[in-house]
Amino acid sequence: MKIGKIILGVVGLGVVGGAGVLGFALWPTSTREITLEVDLDDPAALERGRYIATASDCVACHTAPEGTPFAGGLPIASPVGTMYSTNITPDKATGIGNFSLNDFDRAVRHGIAPNGTSLYPAMTYPSYAIMSDQDIADMYVYFMKGIAPVDQANKAADIAFPMSMRWPVAIWRKVFGPGEVTFDAAAYGDPEIARGAYLVQGAGHCGACHTPRSETTMAEVALNEQSDLFLAGNGGAAPSLRGDADGLALWSKEDIAETLKTARNPHAAVLPGGMSEVVLHSTQHMTDEDLLAMGAYLKSLGASSANPSTSFAANETTANAFLDGSITGRGAEIYMDSCAACHMTNGQGAKDAFPRLAGNASLLVPEPTPAIRAVLAGAAAPSVPTRPAPIGMPGFAWRYSDAEIADLMTFMRSSWGNNAPAITTAEVKAVRDSLAAREAPGNEVAGVYDPRRAAEITEETAEAPAAAQ
Repeated sequence: MKIGKIILGVVGLGVVGGAGVLGFALWPTSTREITLEVDLDDPAALERGRYIATASDCVACHTAPEGTPFAGGLPIASPVGTMYSTNITPDKATGIGNFSLNDFDRAVRHGIAPNGTSLYPAMTYPSYAIMSDQDIADMYVYFMKGIAPVDQANKAADIAFPMSMRWPVAIWRKVFGPGEVTFDAAAYGDPEIARGAYLVQGAGHCGACHTPRSETTMAEVALNEQSDLFLAGNGGAAPSLRGDADGLALWSKEDIAETLKTARNPHAAVLPGGMSEVVLHSTQHMTDEDLLAMGAYLKSLGASSANPSTSFAANETTANAFLDGSITGRGAEIYMDSCAACHMTNGQGAKDAFPRLAGNASLLVPEPTPAIRAVLAGAAAPSVPTRPAPIGMPGFAWRYSDAEIADLMTFMRSSWGNNAPAITTAEVKAVRDSLAAREAPGNEVAGVYDPRRAAEITEETAEAPAAAQ
């Protein structure tokens, strides 16, 4: 009898607790309304909105491969299944044409759909939360009047039950989302750094890729510089943007601005993938003043305590060994045969053409997959108006074995003052196998790492106004 009462008590507590959790998830979230007067026919507001939408790179996630810009349908892989981006054109049946300004605001800054459903956090509203009322209102004008409506139905997520239930997403939003926040420009002292912080943390949502995430909740561990984990890197494909050896320690703010404008600078270039598409569809259209501000803010961030395993201290030992013929090892042989003509025996590359390997962050980052992929498959910086030549490197998968690529990578990661862990044959094989899997017919979702696979944006939707607002 006593045991029965205990069991009933435990069950009762479980029911009450479960009901409490469900009630917390389903309780409506109220948000502050934007009180600005919005004129949908104001051309200046539309151009400001176009600019901030471009800086926010909305087209990247909301455009399917070969699809119409902003009409959605991009597959975004996740640990629980595949989501598909939504139609954000002003179509009234399938897009956001019926959204009010505050419907738009709740979706962009709070992750809440007009019907109260919580958006999957693949939507980077934790970053957009700091954006100003004026920027949100201007974006609303642009999306309502600056792009054509497209009748394209949204595609349901391929997520199996019970992970497909949306009420747990509401709990995630309420617990891990930033809620109502206001960006404090005065806290930065320098107006240029403040502007850069606003763009990096907010519209640019750089932390969505470059900040580590919790292994249990998948939330970004920091949303601003108050933690030195902010922008400390999230794997090789999204390296540190702080003053780390495998980050931006050797870059100036001008280097950063030039890379955001052209996907390269005098001593480095962006590897193919997410960041090159960010440049193509977003940052190359931003003003020089804003790009320099972003550079100034990033250079204000010190090294992170999370990145102690690699370092760089320039020395000439490797270059001298090449010169006097004392260099040894299979990695050095391959480098001399296939790499030195462009990157030079001193690892300095050629200014404005071939990246410097001495102190190269892509070689120093602990997670080597992107660098291995570039050596196997080749790489090319994208063509942009200011740098139209897509200078690139051929792939060497056809020429060298996994063991030889590992020897080459290990040589480069330990030469000219680079100090990064050796590469194993198994690591190279894993990358080679993943490249083969991506090329398999019908495998357009497998291996998706970053959702920026948008179709080329047209001049009409990408052109920035003459000055940043």
